[in-house]
Amino acid sequence: MALTETRRTRPVRIAPNDVEVRRAADGVVYLKAQRPLGSYPIRITDCLDRWAEEAPGRVFLAERDDAGDWRTVTYAQAHARVRGLAQALLDRGLSPDRPLLILSGNGIDHGLLALAAMYVGVPYAPIAPAYSLQAREYGTLGQIFDRMRPGLVFAENGMQFERALTAVLPADAELVVSTAPSQARRAASFEALAATRTTGDVVARRVHVGLDTVAKVLFTSGSTGRPKGVINTQRMLTSNQEMIRSVLLFLADSPPVLCDWLPWNHTAGGNHNFGLVLYNGGTLYIDDGKPTPALFDATVRNLREVPCTGHFTVPRFYEMLMPHLRSDAALRTTFFRDLKLLFYAAAGLGQRFWNELRELSLEACGEEIRIVTGFGATETAPFALCTGSAAAFAGMVGIPAPGLDFKLVPIGAKAEARLRGPNITPGYWRDEALTRDAFDDEGYYRTGDAMRFVDPDDPATGLLFDGRLSEDFKLSTGTWVSFGPLRARILAAAAGYAQDVVITGHDRECAGALVFPNLAMCRELAGVAGDTPAPDVVTAPPVVQKFRDILAGLARESTGSSTFVARAILLEEPPSLDAREITDKGSLNQKAILQHRSSLVDELYATPASPRVIFCEVP
Repeated sequence: MALTETRRTRPVRIAPNDVEVRRAADGVVYLKAQRPLGSYPIRITDCLDRWAEEAPGRVFLAERDDAGDWRTVTYAQAHARVRGLAQALLDRGLSPDRPLLILSGNGIDHGLLALAAMYVGVPYAPIAPAYSLQAREYGTLGQIFDRMRPGLVFAENGMQFERALTAVLPADAELVVSTAPSQARRAASFEALAATRTTGDVVARRVHVGLDTVAKVLFTSGSTGRPKGVINTQRMLTSNQEMIRSVLLFLADSPPVLCDWLPWNHTAGGNHNFGLVLYNGGTLYIDDGKPTPALFDATVRNLREVPCTGHFTVPRFYEMLMPHLRSDAALRTTFFRDLKLLFYAAAGLGQRFWNELRELSLEACGEEIRIVTGFGATETAPFALCTGSAAAFAGMVGIPAPGLDFKLVPIGAKAEARLRGPNITPGYWRDEALTRDAFDDEGYYRTGDAMRFVDPDDPATGLLFDGRLSEDFKLSTGTWVSFGPLRARILAAAAGYAQDVVITGHDRECAGALVFPNLAMCRELAGVAGDTPAPDVVTAPPVVQKFRDILAGLARESTGSSTFVARAILLEEPPSLDAREITDKGSLNQKAILQHRSSLVDELYATPASPRVIFCEVP
């Protein structure tokens, strides 16, 4: 039977899309949802209190132990340990002037300590482990320590972080570890902190934690040259969870179950996903894998065991999961059993993968699983726009969530998206100048992102992402190149052979590209061993021809010089964290790469042509 004859969508409650539009005389367009935002708690930790009372035996957090078994913590257990940890923080004099820094990645101890800090109004900052474990120098980490001035630092494994701690840990900051104490610095035991007897001080401090209390500081990647500490208040966290549930109504029907790897030092993992589970009384299995060749087998193992109700992740996760879903019947059965929704954000999901996900769900369970996307930022906590119930497709970002004021402001030939609402940051930690520049005269946060309507005559159809305003540039002909859409077209055409791409061509005669190839797929294409060095892979004739064909295909479909790349170089070296070419969450810093690899850009346009340059015919 043809798939089209049995196509039906698995029932899931999602609010209908509705939006009010007002157009001003100066061309500014204002949008907001017609439905009001529901009430939300004062503190995100109020949810921990609630579920510890209503569902004390339900598993809240789970992670693999050293034996490979799931170690679990129920809501009641979490509540007791959080209160003990909160008392320990108060005993040590932690406060907004002496906050908490967490260096370790996702884990139960990390989660409980973060909740303890928020329980009594101590700001905390989860820091990307890469700044400690992958960086050869500690310039970025040192800047963060200088900005935060912590009173206590947590590293789950002390020895793992010893080199970084030796370089940046202040003498007046206490170190706490779960295992393997550092030999160079005395450390307190996490278990000893958790066993602290709770006194009335915890209750007394908790009642003073209000909507505007700083909950955490999330450091963004620092494309400006230094990391920015985005203030997250309790109001941001709780209102944003209510925004999510006001669109994804099914979250209130039954406790969500997630198996998730997204890092908690990033807003998607630490706010959206961790918060979604806590707010709705669900269970979070902490995935010790990651969508990278070295770690994805762990993710697949976990997904064979954990039937999730939804996935809220990045496109790369789905792209890597696809072949496993096709070949592994046990994984396919578990994956689709309780699944209600597939959500992606942070980058575009190519229409090809979008379509394959839809078809695979039909083959596996006879029902199409709804795919939803949206738009958000660290400064928006992050949920801001969502496709919701719309017939979404790749590139859409949807409409504003209830409670959010949104406007499009004409900037040249494009329109910048600006946001105002309870989920928007009040500013940046100890940086008044940066805070002032982030907002316009109506108090809207300037995203720097361009958007446009799918159908200008029907705003309810939603918005499309139209690139970063700061990344667009002009060719020497005066033609504007829109970086975001062009990058998305190249990645879609490359169908996985390109890991990412940087667009070149500012004041040059044509657009070009520096391509970070997917070496695993390129080795397979070239028919070489899995340990073949990158220089041999990127020069292999089948790989060169593949990318020549990709460029030619884009050129044939182009509408002008700004919509295709005429030349490219396949890069041998991966992006550098120390040079800030790549952010802690894995996305590229276009500006830093162009600066750091300026010689390659010159080589791309040199005469006579470099043998490494792959050309295509200009249409």
